[in-house]
Amino acid sequence: MRVVMDVPAMFMGECGYRECNRYDAGGRRETPGRYNTAMMNDPQPACDLTVKKCVPCEGGVPKYSRAEAEAQLANLPGWRLTRDGERIRRDWTFKNFREAIKFLNNCGAIAEREQHHPDLHLEGYRTAWVEIFTHAIGGLSENDFILAAKIDAVAPQG
Repeated sequence: MRVVMDVPAMFMGECGYRECNRYDAGGRRETPGRYNTAMMNDPQPACDLTVKKCVPCEGGVPKYSRAEAEAQLANLPGWRLTRDGERIRRDWTFKNFREAIKFLNNCGAIAEREQHHPDLHLEGYRTAWVEIFTHAIGGLSENDFILAAKIDAVAPQG
């Protein structure tokens, strides 16, 4: 049985998330991806997702269930399920057209670097939204949540 101990604030991770510094019963720091594997896709803190890389998917990977996706979204505020739980989406309203386009360009750069491409949308002149899913499996995979966390890292706060 694995026990995860709480960590004093002075040991917070570089990203500022307390969850990034989890230690097992032997005092060893757990690294992203080493959490309990009882569920197929355990929710991960956003800071763990931002340090991961998207893995090319040609299919054959099981989709996240609705329950697994909802559990993961609890760690990604602002994102919601769409299309019967097959995709995730987040909306932003910017001050002006220039800021919206700048944000979408940043999303595109992240997507290209990760080789995982979301649907990017601009409505009106300042409302942008991003919808993500794994095309090869027609649903959600870990890659989608990794990309969402990385997009959140460049998104305006508030």
